[in-house]
Amino acid sequence: MRKISFAEFGGPEVLQLVETEEPHAGSGQIRIAVRAAGVNPVDWRLREGQVLGAHPVELPAGVGQDASGVVDEVGEGVEGVKVGDRVFGEGTDTYAEFAVLSAWARMPEGLTFEEAAGYPSVVETALRILREVGVMPGQTLVVSGASGGVGSAVLQIARARGITVIGTAGAANQDYLRGMGALPTTYHEGWVERVRSLGRVDAALDLAGSGVIRELVELTGDPSKVVSIADLDAPQQGVRFSGVAGSVPDALAEAVDLISRGRLHIPVEKSYPLAEAAAAHADSRAGHTRGRRVLIV
Repeated sequence: MRKISFAEFGGPEVLQLVETEEPHAGSGQIRIAVRAAGVNPVDWRLREGQVLGAHPVELPAGVGQDASGVVDEVGEGVEGVKVGDRVFGEGTDTYAEFAVLSAWARMPEGLTFEEAAGYPSVVETALRILREVGVMPGQTLVVSGASGGVGSAVLQIARARGITVIGTAGAANQDYLRGMGALPTTYHEGWVERVRSLGRVDAALDLAGSGVIRELVELTGDPSKVVSIADLDAPQQGVRFSGVAGSVPDALAEAVDLISRGRLHIPVEKSYPLAEAAAAHADSRAGHTRGRRVLIV
């Protein structure tokens, strides 16, 4: 079996396509023949050696947690899924030809493997941080770095809940945010004043880690109304850093419901062959993403 692995921390160049033994489904797990794997910022953060408490790394290590594919092995105690089912979900070392999933759901009708691989962690994160920031229907939420995968999910889920969303992104992504139902503005000089001109701010999310925590606290007037998933120094400014996943099965169930009702669509900006995982990481780290990046296996 081929998979992406790294034997030392470092830049994208440490990623290697290697031959290794196939994994097998344990109790409460399934194994899939991977068709596509989602590329998430946590993947390159771990590869760089950033210390993320919820994700300890032992070298050599595989990469990836999101994938879609076809079930080919069902572990003990697993019900409701069978060999041959098309599923998407979360597991370990998903940049590979076969991967074991610990949480999954059947793919909604009309969703491609490429699209499905981009949803699991993104939707879980979006649901979690919306809950943690405490924003309510009728209120206004600012999303810094709104055009990526998590931002795309946050915008659509928040709008479906009756929350007004102001999103910041680069100039090229303003129409994209507008299409997601957000009030868009760029993140260049004067962005705080532009946000204020769009209305009162009740809560804020930092999705890009671009050094805007102080400004987001200023806009909300309360550090408890700001949550970051990208700035590890946020707690030093009284702001919660959210990095521990909640219930992935619940998130997948909600994702299936939203997708099936046409309330959630996260486009794939670019797909890469498995052997080009390093390029996918470099592009992801550079930011300016519109939607998701995935690997095709």
